[in-house]
Amino acid sequence: MTPRRFVIPDIHGCALTLQRLVEEVIHFRKTDTLYLLGDYIDRGPRSREVLELIRSWRDDGFTIHPLRGNHEEMLLNACHDRASFRLWMLNGGGATLASFGVEDACEIPLTYRTMLADLPLYLKLDDVVLVHAGLNFDLDDPFSDREAMLWLRPTSVDNVQLGGRKLVCGHTPQTRKAIEASLATGLITLDNGCVYAGMPGMGSLSVLELNTHNLMFQENIDH
Repeated sequence: MTPRRFVIPDIHGCALTLQRLVEEVIHFRKTDTLYLLGDYIDRGPRSREVLELIRSWRDDGFTIHPLRGNHEEMLLNACHDRASFRLWMLNGGGATLASFGVEDACEIPLTYRTMLADLPLYLKLDDVVLVHAGLNFDLDDPFSDREAMLWLRPTSVDNVQLGGRKLVCGHTPQTRKAIEASLATGLITLDNGCVYAGMPGMGSLSVLELNTHNLMFQENIDH
C-alpha cells in the first residue's frame, strides 16, 4: 500500500476539530505523512492544545512536518517589542494568551516558543511545494522572500521556477467550491477558514491527500 500524504492548513486553535479530522476522518496511520501549513494558534479557543496534539502525535511515532505561519511569526516577534505585540493582539493573539493562562507572549513556556521558532518556512516535495502563504515569483529565488512565504496572497504561480511542481498553501480563507476548483490548477489553496463558522462556504478544517487529490472537511466543533 502506498503511504498516504496529507496536508492540513490553518488550524487557529481548533484542537477538537483537528483531532477529529486526523483520528476519525482520515484515520491517520504511522505509515502516513502529515504536512501542516502553519497558523496553529490565535483566534480559536485551544491554541495550546493544538501544539500539544502535534507534539504528542510526533512523540507517539507519527510522521508530521509542520511549517511556520504568519501567526507563529507574530507570536515570536511579540516577545521583542510592543509594536509587534499590538499587531499580534489585533490578529487574535489574545486567544492564545488565554489558552496558556498568561498575559504576555514571553510568559508562554519556552518549550512551546522553541517549537515554533524551529519551524521551517517551506518544504519541497517531488510533486508540490508546501508553504503557508505564497511565493514571490518576481525574484530569481522566490524562496529568499520570507515575508512572502508568511504573508503573500498569491493569484498565480511560475511553473518553471517551481520545477513543474504545484504550489500548495493556506493563509487565505476560501470557500469549499474555491478550494475544490483550485485542485485543477497549479495553485492549490486549502484554507477553509475553520474559525469563520458563520461565513457561507467556510467554517471547516480541510485536508488534502496528495497522492489521490482526495479532499475532505471537518466542520468546526470547537465553538
